[in-house]
Amino acid sequence: MTQRVELATVRDRLAVDELVTEYAVAVDDGDWTAFRALFAVDGRADYRSAGGVAGDVATVAAWLAESLGRLPLRQHLIVNRRVRFGIWEQDTGDTAEVQADYVNPMGRGTADDRGVAAPDFVCGGRYAFAMVRTRDGWRLSEVVVREKWRRLPDRRAADVIN
Repeated sequence: MTQRVELATVRDRLAVDELVTEYAVAVDDGDWTAFRALFAVDGRADYRSAGGVAGDVATVAAWLAESLGRLPLRQHLIVNRRVRFGIWEQDTGDTAEVQADYVNPMGRGTADDRGVAAPDFVCGGRYAFAMVRTRDGWRLSEVVVREKWRRLPDRRAADVIN
C-alpha cells in the first residue's frame, strides 16, 4: 500500500467511527433531525429485537421520538467497534460494516434525595451498522439493533402475610 492509500484508509476509519458516535449522540439527545441526516436516502433501521419497529428512517425516527420521549435519561455507550470496509476487488471502498457492542441506561430522570437520577433500566447488545460513502460523506444505509439483555429495576418482594 502506498502512503496515500493508507492515509485515505485512516481518514475513512475516523469518519466511520465519528458516524457511530453521532448516531449515539443524536439518539441520546433526541435530535431526530440530526438522526435522519445520518442516513442515506434509502436508509433503514431495525429495532425489533428491542421491542421496536423496522423500516425507513422516517418511520423509525418517529417511533424513537415517541417511545424514548418518556425516557429523557439516555446514554448510549458504544464500544468494541469492529470496522470492515468493502472488499477492494468487488467494491471501490465505498461501503463499510461496523459491529459494535452497546450498554444503554435509560430512565424517566426521577432524582433521588441527593438530586441524582438513576436509570429505570439498562439494556445491552450489539449494533450492526452498514454504511455507504455518498457525495455528502459516509452515511448509514442500515442499522440493526440486536438487544441481548435487559435489566429492570429491582422490585421489592411483597411482604408475606401469615
